[in-house]
Amino acid sequence: MTLEDRINLRVAVVGACASGKSTLVNSLRAEGFEVRHVAQDHSFVPDMWLKISRPDVLIFLVVNYETIKARRPKTTLRPPDLVEQERRLAHARENCNLLIDTNQLAPEQVLAQALEYLDDF
Repeated sequence: MTLEDRINLRVAVVGACASGKSTLVNSLRAEGFEVRHVAQDHSFVPDMWLKISRPDVLIFLVVNYETIKARRPKTTLRPPDLVEQERRLAHARENCNLLIDTNQLAPEQVLAQALEYLDDF
């Protein structure tokens, strides 16, 4: 994929808090992609990700509560909060092009999976 192809491809990233959205978005931007960080986890509009970003590719990042606590030890997020975020993210999860379970992955591994998918898109 050329740099021009990367620039013209609209990518959106969604996931629960501490799933690695900001890290992946920043890394993909550094690779030349046009990327939107969609705070779908805080929205009551099920398809907000689609309305505000209209992506060619939607990447969904999965995270569990144990990983959230490890990444953010001082978080005030509770298990019921994560369940609510997952409910709000259901439409995005059902419609994503790429789902990455970030629980056992380093940021570089998440980026590698995303790049592999995007470069073949």
